[in-house]
Amino acid sequence: MNVALLTVGDELLAGETTNTNASWLAARLTERGATVRRILTVPDDRELIAATVARWQDDSEIDAIIATGGIGGTPDDVTVSAVADALDREFVVFEEMYDRLREKATAFREENPDLVAEYDLELDLEVAASLPEGATPIVVDEGWAPGCVVENVYVFAGIPEEMHAMFESVAAEFSGETVSQTIFTPAPEGALHEVLETVTDEFSVSVGSYPRGSDRPGRIRVSGSDPEAVERAISWLEARVETVEPPSS
Repeated sequence: MNVALLTVGDELLAGETTNTNASWLAARLTERGATVRRILTVPDDRELIAATVARWQDDSEIDAIIATGGIGGTPDDVTVSAVADALDREFVVFEEMYDRLREKATAFREENPDLVAEYDLELDLEVAASLPEGATPIVVDEGWAPGCVVENVYVFAGIPEEMHAMFESVAAEFSGETVSQTIFTPAPEGALHEVLETVTDEFSVSVGSYPRGSDRPGRIRVSGSDPEAVERAISWLEARVETVEPPSS
């Protein structure tokens, strides 16, 4: 399964928030055998989000799209409505989601009377409960507004704790046959060119080389759909490249 990741948020592009969602999702998807083909960060721009999702939908190389961030009901939360635009679907209120959010808002006000008295809390429940028509809501205890699945597009919250819970609730839908193994080497990347070029010719695998740093060894990552081919390629490399133990952290 090939997946594209779209992380949404002005704060990500401004450097105010570290984009841990993309790396976390990429790691979880890779663990499940899926292949991440695209990672893109865009601002809270409804037209741009919609155009990106629509373009990726037309890309035969991409099986699923995950968008994170920009859900919740505030003016800059435009991701879900943009997905509706991209898929040419109406953006409609889900009554069961509205009822759920109304109950949560009532409970919050009862549990936080001082906060409610101090601040004029404006919660647009209708917007927060709206999803693309025909979508399947993703509801988790950790989150406020629901995420959703519509066609091959998954929309998760941007807050990491909420996003993690939403992904885990649908993780079984992401799978693939890709397996990978990594070896570590003190050799500089410039000394590996010939062996890396040869291993891809000899075996039906993909090879990635990641240079060493001042306090860490370099990495050679071999991946493919045939576990035996990956194993043979690793053995072939270990016979030709100096290796060291993986770093402890």
